[in-house]
Parts: sequence; structure tokens; C-alpha cells
Amino acid sequence: MAASPPTDHAPPIGYNNMESLMAQGSTALHGHIAKRMTAALGQPLPQMEVRYHNISISTDVIVKDEANLKSELPTLLNTVRMAAARMSAKKHVVKKEILRNVSGVLKPGTMTLVVGQPGSGKSSLLKMLGARFPTGKRVHMSGDVTYNGTPQSELRSRLPQFVSLVNRQDKHFPTLTVQETLEFANGCTGGKMSRNEGKLYTSGTPEENQAAADLLRAYEHHPDVVIRQLGLENCKETIVGDAMLRGVSGGERKRVTTGEMSFGNKYVFLMDEISTGLDSATTFDIISTQRSFAKTLRKTVVISLLQPSPEVFALFDDVILLNDGYVIYRGPSSEALGFFQDLGFSCPANRDVADFLLDLGTSKQRQYEVGACPVTAREFADAFEKSTLREHLMTEVNSPMDLSLLSDTSKLMEVQPEFQQNFWDGTLTLIRRQMAVTLRNKAHLKSRFLMSILLGLLNGSTFYQFDEADAQVVIGMVYVAINFVTVGQSAQMPIFMSLRDVFNKQRGANFFRTSSFVFATSVSQIPLAVLETVVFGSIIYWMCGFVATAQGFILFELMMFLTSMMFAAWFFFLAAVLPDMNVAGPVSQLSLFFMTLFCGFVITRGQMPDYLIWMYWISPQAWSLRASTVNQYTDSRFDTCIYEGTNYCETYGMTMGEYSLTSFDVPTPQMWLWLELSI
Repeated sequence: MAASPPTDHAPPIGYNNMESLMAQGSTALHGHIAKRMTAALGQPLPQMEVRYHNISISTDVIVKDEANLKSELPTLLNTVRMAAARMSAKKHVVKKEILRNVSGVLKPGTMTLVVGQPGSGKSSLLKMLGARFPTGKRVHMSGDVTYNGTPQSELRSRLPQFVSLVNRQDKHFPTLTVQETLEFANGCTGGKMSRNEGKLYTSGTPEENQAAADLLRAYEHHPDVVIRQLGLENCKETIVGDAMLRGVSGGERKRVTTGEMSFGNKYVFLMDEISTGLDSATTFDIISTQRSFAKTLRKTVVISLLQPSPEVFALFDDVILLNDGYVIYRGPSSEALGFFQDLGFSCPANRDVADFLLDLGTSKQRQYEVGACPVTAREFADAFEKSTLREHLMTEVNSPMDLSLLSDTSKLMEVQPEFQQNFWDGTLTLIRRQMAVTLRNKAHLKSRFLMSILLGLLNGSTFYQFDEADAQVVIGMVYVAINFVTVGQSAQMPIFMSLRDVFNKQRGANFFRTSSFVFATSVSQIPLAVLETVVFGSIIYWMCGFVATAQGFILFELMMFLTSMMFAAWFFFLAAVLPDMNVAGPVSQLSLFFMTLFCGFVITRGQMPDYLIWMYWISPQAWSLRASTVNQYTDSRFDTCIYEGTNYCETYGMTMGEYSLTSFDVPTPQMWLWLELSI
């Protein structure tokens, strides 16, 4: 493949692997990419300018009036009285301001630092700019956000293809390795050159176009490049882990979070507290790489940090200082000290600029006061409103959009699809990931395998070679088998709940379609369903003495498998719609209780009140019980009048099989078996 000429006797940049791509370091690679892409594109690289005007966010918080409650000795009587008083306490709504009239411009090729005390609104601002702020009936948002002049509402569905948001929380699948996590992100966001991208880079000479095409094909090595840039090479084959499973360190996990959202052809990068758990040297290296990325490839980078060192602070062009939702400074980082000196503050020589800025608007600011100066966040915001910096900022916010940026929107951004992969490619990518996650949960698989053997042997030995004429025992064993796979799937609830955080993050970044995730998760449950069905079903079927035919056994196993998959889907649905495990746990068990109660064994269909009969017909267990029972008693050996000395036709007016079915109000025609299988 083509390669750039070496500089300072360094090896040339090549495209065969990560080592050749990073031969001259990140800065040289960024310059190489910019040169090749610009030549083939026939114009400067696409850029995105973000403007936000009068952004305000507030939420209504319900607060109980507990001011009149007195603290007393914790006796039983006092505890009951206090609990009753809290329950009867009056509630009132308090309006919580999160952001207050925030305006600004984020220009391509710039690095912007967002700092502020905890609760100042840093994360909310980044989420608002990335269209990820959670909405609700108690949340009130106002203001405008535009991207190259296009309103956020018009780009919302496709915005994650242009804007990357790195959340503060590190949510990953703990059993996947660092390499696998990043390769999945790369695959979902365009790991290979798309046909549309190939058409864009054809405006140069044939040699320039070919060089760009070669470079785009080298994108498959991007995960390895990111691993090198983030310093994760020593742990790339280590599982990510979490609080319950040992994996990489907290700082390494934070870098995985940063790397996961760096894939795809993004123009804006919003990063929330990416330095948590990192030492100052690592933070400096990462921010330096981001600066090279922004300057060379004309990206818009916004990063919030807690306490940046002076070296890191100097890497940023602009600073946004927030306090209690107010902007108390927005301007060049080099002018921040001068601005606050004019307000009556003096930063000591031994104090870092970032720490000095964070102390303003708090009780710690007194050590810097040299005269009359603002005290509250509102006073600081008013002072900034009257400054020339604010005046210049609003001029930029209200100025006409550059024509080149409008051209980038119409020619390059509007043609971007909502998802980089089509439905089937995305689904296959998810299936591979979900299957790996399921099969690596070895503790769960081993426990279910052992439980299937033990309970199978226990039930099989207890009802060994039962009397087939005793319908209560036969149908009871069918009931036990169905309940085993049903209750087994209820143990999946915590696992399904743990998927939500990762799903919300990756779906919000348009990694995949929701339908693809649901389908892939369902497919990933097949191994567990097959394991329980084959092991438990085989043991009790032959030990208990169900009808000894291949068709009967296969249909019995099929019914157990479908029942297991159906309840996996049911508990997956509950995990998706319910707020948390504290609610999902009781609701799942309550639903399981009613489905079991009205399945037709504990209470037969004829004993159910008319106003509750609908529960019988919607219970999945009832359909499974009917199908499995019909499968047993419609065998030819039971289609007889005389069975074990009893003439069922003379005594009951029906065959032995029909009598056994009607004793539990199960329909006798075999069509019910195939109907229930299809449903």
C-alpha cells in the first residue's frame, strides 16, 4: 500500500497494521490523514460549528415538609410514629435550576474546557449539546442548539453520527475484553469504508484518490490505534470487569469508555470527566492527543475535567466556568486570570489557575479577594453579562453561518444514514457480542446445568415409571417441567437489568437499532434454553415413563424449549419497561404467580370464575400445559376403550385418553397441540 515519506529518518506511515500507522506517532498520523483526505475530497475536511443560545434546564422536585418532625429516642413506638408522620407529611414542588440562560459557540479546530464545582451543570451542558439530556414531564428545557445552522430537532435521529458524547459513568459488559469492547464499537460505527464514503473521496488525481481509498481501508486497524493512543496495550486482552468481577483498573476502564466513543466519522466530541482515576501524566497524554486531533483534523472538542493540572489547562483554547447553572466565565483560557483580576481577585503564584477558578463563587474565594468583588454565582454571572467577552460572544452567536459550513451540511452530513450498518449486519454483530456475553457467564450456566440434573433426578426418581392412568400425576409432572424452565428464566431478571445501562449508552450513540438488540438478545438465550430443556427434559421424560415415541419426546422437548424462550422474552420485557430491580423483582414474581395459578392444573378451567377466565387463555403456561398433555394422551396406545381392565367407553362414554384430558378440562382434539405450538 502507499505510504507517506519518512520524516527525520523515522519509518514511513503504512497501512498494514497498527504499528505501521503509528510509526511516527499520533500527531504525524493525524497530519497524514488530513493531507490524504483533503487531496481526495477536493476541499477542506468537513467541520461542524455548534451554537447554543439561552439554554435553560430546570426540573420540578417533590419535597416532603419534614421541618416539624422532632427527633426522638428510637423506641418501637417512636419509630412507628415517625414513620406515620413522614407518610402523612405534606408535599410541595420545588423548582431546581440546572442551567440558566447559557449561550456560546464551539468552533471547529478548538479545544474547550468545562470546569465547575460538582452540581454546577457541566454534565447537563454536555448532554444538552449532544441531545442526550433525559426528558420527562417534570423536566423543562428551553433555548436553541444548532449544528452548522441546522436545528437540533432536525438532526436528532442522525446526530450521534456527527456528535460523540463520552459519559461520566463507565458502563460496559464486564466479561468482554478491552479489545473486544473497542472492536464492537468500531464495527457498529463503520469499521469498513462504506460505499457512500468511497464516493466522496474522488475529487483528486487518480493517485490521490487511490491513496485515500487505501487509507480508508486501513480504518479496520482503528481499534488497535486507539488502544495505543490510550495506553491500553498491556491490558487489551483483559476483561473490562466491574464492581463484582475483577478486570482492568478504574483508570483503564475510564480510558475504555473514552475509546469506545471515539469511532466513526464524528465532527464534535463531548467528553465528561474523562480524567477520573487517571494520573496527571496519562491525562496530559490523552488531552494532547485530543488537541492534535482537533487542530489537525478540524474537530470540535469539548472536555469537562475536575481539577486539571496547569500543563493540561494550557492545552485548551477556551474555558467555560459554571457555578450553580450560571456561566461566570466563557472565553480564552489565557484571559481568564485577567478577567477575574479586574473583578477584584488575585491568584497567588503558588495556586493553579484551574483550582483558583473552581474556588470562585464558594467560601474559599475569600483568600483571593483584594477589594469589592462578586460573592454569589448570580453576581458573577451578572458581571460576565456586562463584560466585553460576553458582548463578543453574543456577536458570534448571532452572526451569519459561514458558507463553507453550510456547504458541509448539505453535501456531506445530510446524506449520512441514522445507522452505519444495515439491519442484518448490525444484528449479526450484536448476536456475536451477546452470545459471547452469555457463554462467558460460566457461573450461571454451570449452576443451571447442575440444577437441571439434580432436580431432574429428584423428580424422576420420585415419580419413577408413574401410572399413566393417573392423570393427576402425569399432568402434574408436565406442570413441574413447565414450572422448572419458567422459574429458571426468572433468574435472568438481574442479568437483563444489567444490560440496560450499556444498551442506553450504545443505542443513544446509534450503534444499532433497538429491534436488532432485542432479536440478538433473544438469540443469545437459546444456549441456556437448550441446556435446561435437553438435560432436565430428557431425565424426567424417560424416568417418569411418558409415552415412549420419538415424536412424543421431540414434541415434549420442543414445548419446554418454546416455553423457556417465551418466558425469557417476558422477563426481558419487564426488565426493559420497569424502572429498577426493586420494582421489577416483585412484579415478575407476581406475574409468574398468576400465570402459574391460572395455567389449568392448580385450578382447572371449569373451576375458574367467568370474569377471570381470560387469565387462563393468556397464560403461556396454560398453552404449554395443554399442548404437552395432548401430546401425551393422544398417542395411539391411549386411544382405546379398555385400559388396564377398565372399560372407559362403557363407564365414561369416551376413550381412556379422552377421559384423562377431560378430567382437567383439556380439549381433546389433537389440533390443539399444533395450534398451541404455533402460538
